Amino acid sequence: MEENKEKLEVGKIFTVLGENDQEQEMKVVGFLKLEEMNYAAVIFVEDTQEETMEDISIFFLRVEDDNALSMIESEEEFEKVSAAYNKLDDKKPTKKRGKNRNKK
Repeated sequence: MEENKEKLEVGKIFTVLGENDQEQEMKVVGFLKLEEMNYAAVIFVEDTQEETMEDISIFFLRVEDDNALSMIESEEEFEKVSAAYNKLDDKKPTKKRGKNRNKK
């Protein structure tokens, strides 16, 4: 998904290619370590301009050893990460996997 040569940190903005080959900017808003795996919580930058914090969806990406970001493939892994993130702060925006982002 995203190969990152720099240190990944909160506030970093990077570009991903969406379903329709459209570039979209994402921003890192937090990190979580669970069962020896690191995860980044990210949001779409355009959402911060259009919606309130309560309406912004947080997506989780796996942070690989080389700082590359990859999608969470299994529903079980996603549920574990989402539940752990929810425990950190119950006031965080809604968590979504992000597969159907372009569908309304």
